[in-house]
Amino acid sequence: MSDFWILLTGSLVAACCGIVGVFLVLRKMAMIGDAISHSVMPGIVIAFLISGSRDSLLMMFAALVFGVLTTFLIGMFQRSGIQSDASIGVVFTALFAIGVILVSLFARQVHLDQDAILYGEIAFVHWNVWEIGGVSLGPKAVWLLGVTLVVIIAVIGLFYKQFKLCSFDPALAAAIGIPVAFFHYLLMGLVSMATVSSFESVGAILVVGMLIIPASTAYLLTDKLGSMILISVAVGVASTILGYGVSVVLDASIAGCMVCAAGLLFIMAFLFSPSHGLVIRKLRQRSLASSVNV
Repeated sequence: MSDFWILLTGSLVAACCGIVGVFLVLRKMAMIGDAISHSVMPGIVIAFLISGSRDSLLMMFAALVFGVLTTFLIGMFQRSGIQSDASIGVVFTALFAIGVILVSLFARQVHLDQDAILYGEIAFVHWNVWEIGGVSLGPKAVWLLGVTLVVIIAVIGLFYKQFKLCSFDPALAAAIGIPVAFFHYLLMGLVSMATVSSFESVGAILVVGMLIIPASTAYLLTDKLGSMILISVAVGVASTILGYGVSVVLDASIAGCMVCAAGLLFIMAFLFSPSHGLVIRKLRQRSLASSVNV
């Protein structure tokens, strides 16, 4: 039964991250996902210190606040003339360092250490269950990720056209009256939700892999947004299943193997994608050269 919960949790993480990751890749904001996944750490620690619990809604809210704050600070520095990559580096390293200091000062005696937040451990997910009246309803992580996935699907589905236009042509979106800034911060809020919901299972560092790699793989395989979202989720779920199988055989980190599997699928798409694949392009060039010589 533990295998089922591990695979379900990994698949939910892949779905949550895969959907929002598509919009990050399209907006060329992939590293902002990295920044958010690290910079929400102070919010998580502060929420824990206030509530005394790692399961509180306050923790999710604090992570959302710091995720949006990260995006705001990065944008402010960029508008001030600082380069994009430098702005991201300054903000997320500073906020992450603050989080590490808060953990070392105030939360050293609880299971809220750097390893738990950075790496996670999906193998233990089935032990932390939600019980009502003595009846087990399954792992808390599954419920949290399930609710997060429902929220992400609902928001993206409700404002699909707006997100699509803001991703491909923000100038046109602004010209026709769409509040581009609002949808930008709404997307960052969804990224923050996906990130903090995944801490318990794969950790902050590996969330970045699930945010970026499946979406980048899908980008190589299709030019349609709807198809890209579906492929991104499918690649993430396939990486979960393949990675778990490899981790069992090698007795290695489950989350690490999942992301490595996603990387392998990306390499295959990079080489053999019908439209963007390196090998396919080389074969077409050679075929074209042969036809010209004839």
